[in-house]
Formats: sequence, structure tokens, C-alpha cells
Amino acid sequence: MAVADQTDPDRPRLRDRLYAWKTGLLRSRRFQTWAARTPVAARIARKDGEALFDLVAGFLHSQVLMAFVQLDLADHLLTQPRTVEGLALRTGINPHRMRVLCQAAAALGLMQRQRDGRFALGRLGAALPGIPGLAQMIRHHDVLYRDMADPVAFFRDAPDTELAAFWPYVFGAGGHIDPDTAATYSELMAQSQTLVAEEALRVLDLKSIRTLLDVGGGTGAFLSAVGKAWPELRLHLFDLPQVIDPATARFAEAGLADRTKTTGGSFRTDVLPAGADAISLIRVLYDHADDTVRQLLLKAHAALPDGGRIIISEPMSGGDRPDRPGDAYFGLYCLAMGTGRARSAAEISTHLEAAGFTDIRIRKTARPFITSVVEARKL
Repeated sequence: MAVADQTDPDRPRLRDRLYAWKTGLLRSRRFQTWAARTPVAARIARKDGEALFDLVAGFLHSQVLMAFVQLDLADHLLTQPRTVEGLALRTGINPHRMRVLCQAAAALGLMQRQRDGRFALGRLGAALPGIPGLAQMIRHHDVLYRDMADPVAFFRDAPDTELAAFWPYVFGAGGHIDPDTAATYSELMAQSQTLVAEEALRVLDLKSIRTLLDVGGGTGAFLSAVGKAWPELRLHLFDLPQVIDPATARFAEAGLADRTKTTGGSFRTDVLPAGADAISLIRVLYDHADDTVRQLLLKAHAALPDGGRIIISEPMSGGDRPDRPGDAYFGLYCLAMGTGRARSAAEISTHLEAAGFTDIRIRKTARPFITSVVEARKL
């Protein structure tokens, strides 16, 4: 009789047998009935049941949010609470359907039902318009929702997606891009980049840097924030010509024209400009496949002097500890784009090491659902 190989990865181990016993117990209807009658177990079961229901209802919650934004309900409720009938009149929605929407929005914290029956903004609904880029991102999520309409086909077949067509900028990084498409991309990215800059600058110390080269920096939103925070720093923007054209106006408006420079080019086909002692890649790597990332980091290493620093800031996967923002949102978003992926800080660190960087440091941000930061040096 053959003896099972002790190193066989498919050979059940003790913890695997315990796992099988636990999962079998949890799916047992008899166990669930007993748990519902036992005080401590009942609390756990109720919590698990609520979590599962939230997953089931998640798409509907997203659609309530979409309607809240598309109907501009935050603006309609800006100065005073309003009745369902008043909101229906302002939005052209049937009063009965508007009532259902208001109740749902109140349940989700977007609105708040008052004692007199009128509806006011809830804390989340009041804050939403003040978060740069969030409303714009929500408005374009209908594209992602259509791509995910058949999730099994989405994961199994790698179909052509609308989202990939929405962001041809990523695929065309070395070629022609329609100016209107570039403008749409740049405006959305510029709006949301404000939050990324705020979060990254909380954990970055740039006092030792003389010149910062921002690669793939679009209309200069990140560099503008850096320039305001560090008035002695010289700034250099590198991106596709049709994307960075608005950057000059942005820098002038921010009073940064005298210490900024822009260079048009593609990091896929061109060498990166020399002369900076630090390079930033803000929400760039997760837009691209591993081969592109490897080549870009090699070019960054070549462009930096000894002691030069590289800064990477973008949403990241939780890696061996999967998290909702990085893995259950950005992971799927990148998959729908058809290129790139959300990488963990450990994966990015591995790419940096392969490109020749050392002294790699992972900076913890207060809001990793917006961005995380990894730094390294060329020594």
C-alpha cells in the first residue's frame, strides 16, 4: 500500500480537519437553530446574519447612493429639511417612489428623518459634497456596475468592459489620446487627487528634497499640494503632453509657476528626466501590469542620483490580510479596467528591491482606503 507523502500539499493536516469540522458545524441547520436559542451564540449568529444581509443588499445600497448623488439631494437639502412632496417636485420623481428613496437614504445615514416627517441631510450625506472627487467617482460607477452585471462571466471570461473604454488613457500611454477623453480622465483624477495628496503629505517628510519629479502626475494636482506644503521645493511634472497641458495654468493659479517645470512624454517609451533627487508615483503602479511596473521602476532608479528617493502612493491590497478597500473594491476595479492590479505594500517592496532600491519603508496612513505610502532609496 502506498504511503502518503508527508509533504503532499493536498494531504489533510490536523488544522484542515479542524477547519472542515468547524465549517460543517456552521452550515448545519441544527447548530444554527441551537445557536439562535443560546444567549452568547445568538449574539454572534445575529451579527453574522446582519453581515450576510448587508452583503446581499450591498448593490441596492450602492444604487441608493447613486440616486442620492444623481438627483443632487445634498444640494436640495442644503439650506433646510424638506418634505417628500417638496423633494419630488424638485427632482421630478413620483412622491411615492421618492418616499421609498428618502427612507432608504435615511437608513444608510445619507439623510435623516425628522419628527415632523421632513427629511434632512444625515452626517454622511452632508459630508459627501465636501470630499473632493467622490461625487464624480460615484456618478461614473454605473459603468462598473454594468461590467459586473454578470459576475461569474466577469471573473471567468475576462470580457471587454466599458470601464476599459472609459480609461483608454492607461492603454494609450504611448500613443494618441482623444483630447476630450484626456480631459475627462484628468478632471476626475485631479479632483480625487486632492484627498490622496492630503493623506500622503501627512506621513511624508520632504525637507531634505530639493527637486521632486512627479511621474504620471496629470494636471499637477499632487505637485500643487506639495508646492503649497513645502515652499522651498522645486517641482517637475512628467506625463503625456495632452494630459499635462492644463498643469501650467494650475501651477500659475497656485502661485507656483516660478518653481515648476513640465515635460511631456511617456514613461513606457521615453527615459525619465534627470535632475530630481526624488521621484513620486502617485496612483500610477496599480494602473499597470507587472512588466510595465518593473520597467518604470528601473527607469526611476536610473534617473535618480545616489541617495535619491522614490515615493509611491496609491490604494493597496491587504496582501496576506485582505481588506475591503484594497481587495473588495480596488482589486475588482483594476480587473474591470483590464490592466494593472491592486498590489500589497509587500509586493511593491519586492518590485522596488528588484529595481535596485533599498531602505524600503512602509508608511501607515490614517485612511488607507484613500491611499497607502511606500518609500525607498537608491544607495
